[in-house]
Amino acid sequence: MQKITTFLWFDNQAEEAMQFYVSVFKQGRILGMSRQGEQGAVISGTFELEGQQFMALNGGPYFSFTPAISLFVDCETQQEVDDLWEKLSEGGAKQKCGWLTDRFGLSWQIIPRALGQLLQDPDPARAERVRLAMLGMEKIDIEGLQRAHAGESPVG
Repeated sequence: MQKITTFLWFDNQAEEAMQFYVSVFKQGRILGMSRQGEQGAVISGTFELEGQQFMALNGGPYFSFTPAISLFVDCETQQEVDDLWEKLSEGGAKQKCGWLTDRFGLSWQIIPRALGQLLQDPDPARAERVRLAMLGMEKIDIEGLQRAHAGESPVG
């Protein structure tokens, strides 16, 4: 087990959430589940997404997720951004700047690697154009960022 593991508290949807998350990511798998009795409800479970382990607990309605904690996904391509954006936001809410909330209330940032690269341009004017373009987007569009970086309108 990794030294630090993200622990997710669900009301009573831990099993459903784990099944959903491992279906969304290409390298996702459930590692184990603890149930009440042999066929009872899931109490807790562990799962892995892209090599990162998580724990899930059915802890009841006492706590819920807030955007103060989010899962940041580093995407290599626009296709990866598009796929994750649509799957994870289904039943949830799409927000600005690549953020979304899934149907379980968990916040995600679906961010293309190109955003960080363009924001680190040594030319502050180019980097600022990219930042402003990103602020106007919900799902991050790599081509729009590249157009803004070049001094063109981010909308094609």
